[in-house]
Amino acid sequence: MIKVGIIGGAGYTAGELLRILLHHPNAEIGFVQSTSNAGNPISDVHIDLLGESELTFTSEMPFDKVDVIFLCMGHGKSIEFIENNIFPKFLKIIDLSHDFRLKREGNDFVYGLPELNRKEIESAERIANPGCFATGIQFALLPLADAGLLKDEVHVQAITGSTGAGQKPTSTSHFSWRSSNVSAYKIFEHQHEGEILQSLTQLQPGFDKDFNFVPIRGNHTRGIFVSCYTNFDGTLDEAKALYNSYYENHPFVFISEKNPGVKQVVNTNKGVIYLEKHVNKLVIISLTDNLIKGESGQAVQNMNLMFGLDEKAGLGLKPVAF
Repeated sequence: MIKVGIIGGAGYTAGELLRILLHHPNAEIGFVQSTSNAGNPISDVHIDLLGESELTFTSEMPFDKVDVIFLCMGHGKSIEFIENNIFPKFLKIIDLSHDFRLKREGNDFVYGLPELNRKEIESAERIANPGCFATGIQFALLPLADAGLLKDEVHVQAITGSTGAGQKPTSTSHFSWRSSNVSAYKIFEHQHEGEILQSLTQLQPGFDKDFNFVPIRGNHTRGIFVSCYTNFDGTLDEAKALYNSYYENHPFVFISEKNPGVKQVVNTNKGVIYLEKHVNKLVIISLTDNLIKGESGQAVQNMNLMFGLDEKAGLGLKPVAF
């Protein structure tokens, strides 16, 4: 049984981790750290867990009592945490922030997108979990990059649910502003662009075309809808064969013959892809749940791979009914 610790246990991603891990057949939660909630039941914050667990938040972090820790803190906090703590050599770390996703000198974290780096993840001690936008967008583009077929600029528009902004309300995430409203932000300069381009050039080193990304705040709570297009010389059938081949051995990604909607992936660890060809343009639709495949579900998938478990263990979540 894998013993798990969670650092920063009060946010949305930690809540999803708890919901998954409490029913994981091979994992047991050792502690859930939260300085501001220490001593309180986890169900006081994650109210959906009422009756699911008697765990309480703690300010203690007994690293020697667990096998892996998940860092669920804000961006910039994980670097500080790593620098300010000493960990047992056997302890594995999965970070859900942006802090270690980009390669740089001294960064020993493996980029944790199983559909790109499964072999490296299996032998990794530290994982940088991908961003939610980055996951969905990479699903749309990795097969083309792997085949060396990104030959022109790429246009991406992606809509995210409000939970992607975190649990603390902001001027653009609270209900009164977000409901019945849509807006664009960080146009062409979103923080996930770096990791996306890093992955594309990992597969297609010569890719140097423009990457045009327009992120959009949706008026729904969860789920990411990615639509992108780029020039493609082949036929639609050739594109479908390419995508089916790339994802053949990746159990959570599916190529749909029908134009899908976000509800098809909400509350699951799935990625769903749909393709259309219009004259010389290949249009790729990619759908994921920003809190599951875009965050906590993917983190558990990485844990499974790191410990040699079935990749799908604990991730049989159910889609939302229409």
